[in-house]
Amino acid sequence: MGKTIGVRTWGGEIWLSGSNFEADGGIATAAEIGVYGPEGKWLIEGHGVDPDIVVDNLPHATFAGSDAQLKAALDLLKDEIRSDPRPVPGPPPYPNKAFSY
Repeated sequence: MGKTIGVRTWGGEIWLSGSNFEADGGIATAAEIGVYGPEGKWLIEGHGVDPDIVVDNLPHATFAGSDAQLKAALDLLKDEIRSDPRPVPGPPPYPNKAFSY
């Protein structure tokens, strides 16, 4: 639907069940469900998601209040809006909220 911006995700995607309750009130989680795509291949697990645009948030810059990934996303959106502007639709007529007896 849209472009991903950032760095590759860590690659753990298998869902854990939380329905194995123990006698002492604890929970034993177990790996259960993976996700596969329409072409029949397993997704994400063991590799992660590769972004369309690689941008890393460096720790020292993040600490200083900078967010390179957010800036890259906003720059991309501005470029897309500039290259393919869309008209903003006008508002619909206001509804009549008058009491009728």
